[in-house]
Amino acid sequence: MHAVGNKLLADKPGSKVLYIHAEQFVSDVVKAYQRKTFDEFKDKYHSLDLLLIDDVQFFANKDRTQEEFFNAFEALLAKKSHIVMTSDTYPKGLADIHERLVSRFDSGLTVAIEPPELEMRVAILINKARAEGTEMPEEVAFFVAKNVRSNVRELEGALRKILGVQPLQPEGNLDPAGPRGAARPAVDPEPADQRGEHPEDGGRLLQDQGRRHVQQEAPGLDRAAAPDRDVLAKELTQKSLPEIGELFGGRDHTTVLHAVRKISAERQQLTELNQQLHVLEQTLKG
Repeated sequence: MHAVGNKLLADKPGSKVLYIHAEQFVSDVVKAYQRKTFDEFKDKYHSLDLLLIDDVQFFANKDRTQEEFFNAFEALLAKKSHIVMTSDTYPKGLADIHERLVSRFDSGLTVAIEPPELEMRVAILINKARAEGTEMPEEVAFFVAKNVRSNVRELEGALRKILGVQPLQPEGNLDPAGPRGAARPAVDPEPADQRGEHPEDGGRLLQDQGRRHVQQEAPGLDRAAAPDRDVLAKELTQKSLPEIGELFGGRDHTTVLHAVRKISAERQQLTELNQQLHVLEQTLKG
């Protein structure tokens, strides 16, 4: 979001750009009601060229905030300004948000931001280490990236731990005894059978993580036959269809094949289904 604001300022230096978290907007609304300073509030939010606002799901159940945001939204659109928002779900998935706001959110361009893949995580680590004046060996970056998968903040935390122990290593070397030497304390990797790698001895991790992800993040995918697990098993392992069927309750290989074909076809038609399965794939593959 900062990159969007910086680009506009680079192209049009005189632009009025504001980045805030949704909680700050809520706080500003409360202050405006308490102090009767609505003119100041409108001057701040209705005159912008670009409003960048994070985590709009925090507006849930806050009627006055939603009313004021609706007014600001309409005022900015009327003057052809731009609004960029983030949330933890698609617009239609926002709970306790007024329908007129949801419809306006949904009328814009919706982009799903996926977790960074392995190669991107490696590049982030190397670049951030370089910014700190340190050259991180590529094998160390790969080791850390394979074990830290959730978000960039955790990558930064692992990097800080590694840089913290660097002075204690011989000649300040980040990698005195292979990538698992200096880097291991920073990531504290779990045993292989508990990490996101697909084990070849039973498929329990794929089954458990797949079901947990589906139930928490995409309950609409929680079908009785769980065909999404079959697709992931086929994509992430070298196992045959009969072996996959055996892993998931002794099902016939033709049932697995039907599930793979069915979900593969649906992924091409349903953007949200494809997104959810892609995120799960990246989580399991690292």
